[in-house]
Amino acid sequence: MDALVVKELRKVYGNRLTALDGISFTIQEGDFFALLGPNGAGKSTAIGIISSLVNKSSGHVRVFGADLDEDPGQVKKSIGLVPQEFNFSIFEKVYDIVIQQAGYYGISPSKASSNARELLVALGLWNKKDEIARNLSGGMKRRLMIARAMVHRPRLLILDEPTAGVDVEIRHSMWGFIREINRQGTTIILTTHYLEEVEELCRNVAIIDKGKILTNTSLKELLSTLDRQCFVLDLKQPPPPLPEDSMIRFHQADSLTLEAELPKDMTINMLFERLNQLGIQVCSMRSKSNRIESLFLSLIQEKQDESS
Repeated sequence: MDALVVKELRKVYGNRLTALDGISFTIQEGDFFALLGPNGAGKSTAIGIISSLVNKSSGHVRVFGADLDEDPGQVKKSIGLVPQEFNFSIFEKVYDIVIQQAGYYGISPSKASSNARELLVALGLWNKKDEIARNLSGGMKRRLMIARAMVHRPRLLILDEPTAGVDVEIRHSMWGFIREINRQGTTIILTTHYLEEVEELCRNVAIIDKGKILTNTSLKELLSTLDRQCFVLDLKQPPPPLPEDSMIRFHQADSLTLEAELPKDMTINMLFERLNQLGIQVCSMRSKSNRIESLFLSLIQEKQDESS
C-alpha cells in the first residue's frame, strides 16, 4: 500500500517565489525515506503541506488513501510530525506535554497515559517526566518532540532534522529508537544534514533543489552511481607541496590532516604507493562518510550546468 502519494505539488508565494515546482513522489508503507536538499530547496514547504500546516497552490496529496483536500482530518490522524524547532511550552512538565498532545486526537486518558509512559521509557525520559521542559538538555528536548509526535500512534512519522545539535551518543540512541519503530511498521520520512544518518537508516531517497526533484531512487541504486571514494589521512608531519594528480585529488584540511579522493576501483596499496612517492607519512587513515554528499553536490552541479 502507498503510505504517501504526492502529485504535481506546487507552492507559490505571491507572484514571484516558487517554493515547489510540481514535485511528485510516492512512498510505500513501511519505508524509511530520506528527503534531502540544501536550505531553501523546498523540503520544509513540502512537509508543511503534507502535514496540513501550509496551504498548497495546486497538486494532490494522499496519505494511506485519504485525500488531503477531501479528508484532512484523517490525514492529520495518520501523521506525526517532529519539526525542526521546539514548539512546546517550556514551562510545562514533560509528561503533561505528551498527554496534552494525545488529547488533541481524542485519545482516552488511560490510553494516553499508557502510550506516554511507553514512549518516555523507550526514549530515556521517564525519570524526567515531572521535570519542567525548560530544564531539559537539547538532546532530551529532541526526544520529547519524538514522544509527543508518536503518542497517538501515527502510521507516518515525519522527522525534520530530528538530531540537529545533539551529541553523537544521543544521536545514535535516537537512531536505535527510530529504527525500531520503523521495524514495527511505522513509515518514516527523514530530512537531515547529517548524511551518515541517511546511509545508516534509509532505504529510499529523493533529492530536491529549487523546488524540483533531482532524483528519486533507492539508496542502493544511488550509491552505485558514485565512482569515487574518500579517505582522511592523519599525518606525522605537514606534507610537502601537493601536486596536481590525475587520479587522486588531495585536499589539506589542516597541517596534519589530508583528504584523498580516488577512483572507486583504486586499491589502498596504490594510494600508499603514491603517498610514499610524495614523501607523505601517515599515522592513521579512515574512510570519510561523504558518499551521499558527493552525489548530492554532483546532482546539483549537473542541474546548474543544464540550466546555464
